[in-house]
Amino acid sequence: MKKYSNISFAIKSVLMTMSVLCVASVQGRAQEAAQAAPAAAAASGDQQFAVTALWVFIAIEALVLLLFVITMNNLLKALVENQLSIIAKSATPEAEAKVKAIVNRPSAWSKLMQKLTDSKPIEKEADILLDHDYDGIHELDNHLPPWWKWMFYITIFWSVLYIINYHIAPLWNEGYSQTAEYNAEMENAEKALAEYRKTAADQVDETNVELLTDDAALAKGKSKYIEVCAACHGDLGQGGIGPNLTDAYWIHGGDFKSVFKTIKYGVLEKGMISWKDEMKPSEIQAVTSYIFTLQGSNPAGAKEPQGTLYTPEVSVKADSTNTAKTDSVTTEK
Repeated sequence: MKKYSNISFAIKSVLMTMSVLCVASVQGRAQEAAQAAPAAAAASGDQQFAVTALWVFIAIEALVLLLFVITMNNLLKALVENQLSIIAKSATPEAEAKVKAIVNRPSAWSKLMQKLTDSKPIEKEADILLDHDYDGIHELDNHLPPWWKWMFYITIFWSVLYIINYHIAPLWNEGYSQTAEYNAEMENAEKALAEYRKTAADQVDETNVELLTDDAALAKGKSKYIEVCAACHGDLGQGGIGPNLTDAYWIHGGDFKSVFKTIKYGVLEKGMISWKDEMKPSEIQAVTSYIFTLQGSNPAGAKEPQGTLYTPEVSVKADSTNTAKTDSVTTEK
């Protein structure tokens, strides 16, 4: 028996050492993943994905560790049973009985499973047999497994905490409900959209450009106009080498998108260069918007009209409840 104790102690020592090493490996890799997750999230812009990947990695490591422990435990049990059988062959009947008691002793795993399932062995099923007989089929009075009842009790306890957190007093997550979380996410999205729009102005072109009317944009357009346009079109738009920009006559179209396109691509045969490589789209939009403020200003020394008279398209929207009453009139230049 002493020999058996030495072998068992040695194997258990190896098992414990390897388990500790596996746990240390899980903790080390989890820490590395936790440190790498924020950087990966910042690079990819998806923090939720990084956190999920971290938990999946930890779960896989834990599963591998569990399988390792079970395998080592089964190996230990097999080795011990083999050693005890060898000892029992040369032992007295009393020693042999002790050996069998040790071999048949339930393991810690089997004890745990018994507590979780509360199952009855086949030889004791008569104790829970009911007096029901359906065509030779007998019914056993099995109880619900304890693990199922424990989970049920936990859900009840969790529901109480949930009600307290979201309807009485916040315990975590500041008590945000799904509606509050949704509103917070929408607010963050609006902020992100506003930041995007600050740079999206340089993505406009002749297909989606719109007239700007705010003072800051018009001031920016005036400054750029004086810098690059006044030499040919005059500081007041009265014309010079280039045509007059204050009248209603246009050579290449008088609507806003056409004027934007003319400035962007230029008219090389008339001596006007393309400004798309010299100005950003937002700057061309601002200049075009400023030029439209010069319409009808009639500055002194204005050049004679050139091109074709441009008449803005007028659309009339009727009131939805009274077709005889004009609701609004919009004019597009």
